[in-house]
Amino acid sequence: MLKQFIQFFKERNLVAAQPFLVAVSGGIDSVVLCELCRQAGFSFAMAHCNFGLRGEESKRDESFVRGLGEKYGVEVFVQHFDTACFATETKLSIQEAARVLRYKWFDELRSEKVFSYTLLAHHADDNIETLLMNFFRGTGLDGLAGMNVFTPPGTCVRPMLSFSKENIKAFAEEHKLEWVEDSSNASSKYTRNFFRNELIPQIKKVYPQVEANLSDNVQRVSKVNTLYQKLVSDFKKKLCRYEKDEVRIPIKQLMEYAHTSLIFEIIRDYGFTEKQVDEVIKLSRSDSGKFIDNGTYRFIRPRAWFIITKSRSTGETIAIDDTEDLIHFEQGVIEIKKIKADKVKINADAFIAQLDAKDIQFPLVLRKWKNGDYFYPLGMKKKKKVARFLIDQKVVKHQKESVYVRESNKKILWVVGMRIDDRFKVSKSTQQILSFTYKHQVLA
Repeated sequence: MLKQFIQFFKERNLVAAQPFLVAVSGGIDSVVLCELCRQAGFSFAMAHCNFGLRGEESKRDESFVRGLGEKYGVEVFVQHFDTACFATETKLSIQEAARVLRYKWFDELRSEKVFSYTLLAHHADDNIETLLMNFFRGTGLDGLAGMNVFTPPGTCVRPMLSFSKENIKAFAEEHKLEWVEDSSNASSKYTRNFFRNELIPQIKKVYPQVEANLSDNVQRVSKVNTLYQKLVSDFKKKLCRYEKDEVRIPIKQLMEYAHTSLIFEIIRDYGFTEKQVDEVIKLSRSDSGKFIDNGTYRFIRPRAWFIITKSRSTGETIAIDDTEDLIHFEQGVIEIKKIKADKVKINADAFIAQLDAKDIQFPLVLRKWKNGDYFYPLGMKKKKKVARFLIDQKVVKHQKESVYVRESNKKILWVVGMRIDDRFKVSKSTQQILSFTYKHQVLA
């Protein structure tokens, strides 16, 4: 078992990543993990979560882990949580609340104390339970592949997934290890315990080799999933075109694949669910301009493309006085300069607005355009509604929602990044120029 444990770290080039932070509950699994680390000669410390859910038993577990740290001569970190209160506040189950709390703390501790990875004691039996829970809950290939060796985003490692509970017990007995038992493990009120204590034993009466078979299935599905993810990645590179703060997907090409899984793999990255795949298919047959919105991202169908972009925000109105030279807003940054006219060469770039400062009154206002807005586009002597101007410029619906205007005394100076107002253009009589340079913010 020790040889296989060390080989796990060598194959993944993790030996040099020491020191490790080992999550230790005090149960047999985490105790064996600590002993394996000791025998492998690894540098490590322990992290113990006291969730305050089992009274004196929780205190006993904490005391035991502290003693284990003394035995190995390693540092022990302990964190107390009010798990019940957190579960109520977040409307999570006790199990889920404890999971959220411990992983958050592990990451904070790992970063603060400069540990490379947190080692978790999950084993093959845990993996089987996870597979079954995912299967009955409803899942895709990811869920059927069980637990990952590395937890996203790769800060935790599970080096014992290939060991069964029987392997772990045999190792503990052979090395005369001591551990504490969690009395709540005997209760089937928790979902995982129900699978462990009741469902799997009943299945074993019919299929005695069920655990070995399911472990083999996990390995097979995991390999299939690796291949599947590679193919999905290749398809995404082929189909998705990333432009500034949006993703463009040709509708005809995507629909020719006639594969709902591919649609899901594309939209899931933006928080859309599998249930919304049918909505995307309906969208492909709908009129241009329709969209699906999940509150964070919007999936739009303008003409022959699907476009994924940030949902429309409520926007912001920013007042700017004459002392400011840099304005940050949701679409980027605008730099402001006052320059003598005889030192400026007029720039035709739409992202640079050079205006006659004479008739500009502060404070200026930066805001999103709205219906009813109008201005005099450069070169025109008649006013035009901003809405009409955007149509003439062939600005698609979702992009219109991100257009800002800058105004002075209720007069629009500039449709940001597009066109200045003719009334404020630089002329031969201009003495001072107010220059605005817009730098678009590319979203991550």
